Amino acid sequence: MEIITKTLNEIMNAKRAGKVELTVKPISKLLLQVLDIMKERDYIEYKINKEGFGSVTIKIKRLNECRSITPRFYTKIDEFDKYVRRFLPAREFGMIIVSTDRGLMTHYDALDKKTGGSLLAYCF
Repeated sequence: MEIITKTLNEIMNAKRAGKVELTVKPISKLLLQVLDIMKERDYIEYKINKEGFGSVTIKIKRLNECRSITPRFYTKIDEFDKYVRRFLPAREFGMIIVSTDRGLMTHYDALDKKTGGSLLAYCF
């Protein structure tokens, strides 16, 4: 789980420094799933470099902020609204990434599928 926190902090540090691209090491399957969700929402683009132990080159597109949620809150379906108000600036602006028994998904998908889960990160 610390890999997600480290990577999202590196993305925000690069954004603050005015960089558009960065390379992150190490990588994990969970981190790649989080990056896939961010890529689907057009926040970033990434490419996996398989040299050595592997790294990811991330290009920041239209991202304001992304952070890891620690401690990992477990939430039920009817409690998502509380965390949306806590972490996102507006209801329909941004997303929370949730780890459910059906895999990683956004809180919108979790509400549609009527499943709760553990909150991993948010971005907008």
